Amino acid sequence: MNDNAPQPPSRRSVLRTTAGVAGAGIGLGALGTTSAEAAAPEAAAAEQIAGQTAGAPRRRGATMVNVPFAKRSTVRVGIVGLGNRGGSMIDLFLVLPGVRVVAVCDPVRDKTERAAAKVVAAGQPSPAVYTNGEDDYANLCKRTDVDFVYVATPWELHFEMAKTAMLNGKHVGVECPVAMTLKDLWELVDLSEQTRRHCMQLENCCYGRNEMRVLRMAHAGRFGELLHGAGAYNHDLRELMFSPTYYEGPWRRLWHTRLRGDLYPNHGFGPVANYMDVNRGDRAVSISSFGTQALGLAEYRAKHLPAGDPSWKESYIGADRTISLVQTAKGRVIRLEHDVSTPHPYSRINSLGGTLGVFEDYPARIYLEPDHQGHQWGDFAAYAKDFDHWLWKEHANPPGGHGGMDYIMLYRLTQCMRLGLVPDFDVYDAATWTAPVPLSHDSIKAKGAPQAIPDFTRGEWQKARSGVDSVKPA
Repeated sequence: MNDNAPQPPSRRSVLRTTAGVAGAGIGLGALGTTSAEAAAPEAAAAEQIAGQTAGAPRRRGATMVNVPFAKRSTVRVGIVGLGNRGGSMIDLFLVLPGVRVVAVCDPVRDKTERAAAKVVAAGQPSPAVYTNGEDDYANLCKRTDVDFVYVATPWELHFEMAKTAMLNGKHVGVECPVAMTLKDLWELVDLSEQTRRHCMQLENCCYGRNEMRVLRMAHAGRFGELLHGAGAYNHDLRELMFSPTYYEGPWRRLWHTRLRGDLYPNHGFGPVANYMDVNRGDRAVSISSFGTQALGLAEYRAKHLPAGDPSWKESYIGADRTISLVQTAKGRVIRLEHDVSTPHPYSRINSLGGTLGVFEDYPARIYLEPDHQGHQWGDFAAYAKDFDHWLWKEHANPPGGHGGMDYIMLYRLTQCMRLGLVPDFDVYDAATWTAPVPLSHDSIKAKGAPQAIPDFTRGEWQKARSGVDSVKPA
């Protein structure tokens, strides 16, 4: 590890100066940061001219845009949550070059024991195990030999776990969604800026082969001027949400008793936001959402669950199909959909259109001028040679699930950490891609009235910068 890398503040010193952010902010003096006004006066002026500072809290730390990781020879990982997602992702962490799993955490002891056995079987030292209740993750975060905390737990736990990791000087990657309220999203932004630690939404769909090919084609101008895109999470989860064993308790189903909006926008929003350089030259400005009746889960329960099942006490309000329209600062439109409660073949829609043509996925098809004519779809595979991302050329058959995108995502993340590079996405992307969760709920309650999407970058979006369409390191 690089001995000259900046050391994180101790948790004690951080908490001693944190009266400002919900009882756990960071004192600027302790971190040597400057005010936003002093650090970027031109950005603040541009924001004011564009009218985008309304509602944004005052910045308490410097921006995390273009902030690289400290270079290190080995990335030491702590994993929190070892259910379906975490229990499978550990397999990928264990085959990544220069990565060591040093600690695992889950309140279910059998899961931690299985995970620890996997680490040993992979030839690594036995990891520390944290299984002493729901809050033992905090002890994992206190370790001095962890560089990165990976969080794969029920959604309501994501915010506190990401917050705790950063307060203990750790970079953190969180499964979708990163938090469930705008207040919590803003706090994660502030904490990332104050602790100088990256907080990332680990959106694997941004690393799908089709998504990365479309991204490179968009940046090469093959779609002309971009006009519209669409993304979704349409996935029939009824059987899994009522399964007594698939999830650890009914936590995911219970969110359908709390919110009406798009509970899982990231898989659809993230890739399209990348195509349109959202937070990198464009910005998501507002969202208008509409939702159907909530019938699917109740009908499934009536057909498959006995009358005495605890789920009969639940009243579902989550719309079976949510449709949202996101407007960007450049006048582009992004359509988002969410449906996990009705019969439907899996689809993320994944569409992009511009003045020269359109791509649509599920199945993949393309129509571009001057390549195609006669209103007949073209072969998307024909663009693989010229436009496949270097990560997919380098790893043509990656291991793991979801078609290899999980591995590609973790490989790239840990590569950036080992080489001291800027990550492909940051806390501003995490907040933007997750903002539709609370805002779509508010819009549906307001009969589709547009809701403002905050500028989490506080004006930095106006500066072009790289993202997932990265250059291969030398």
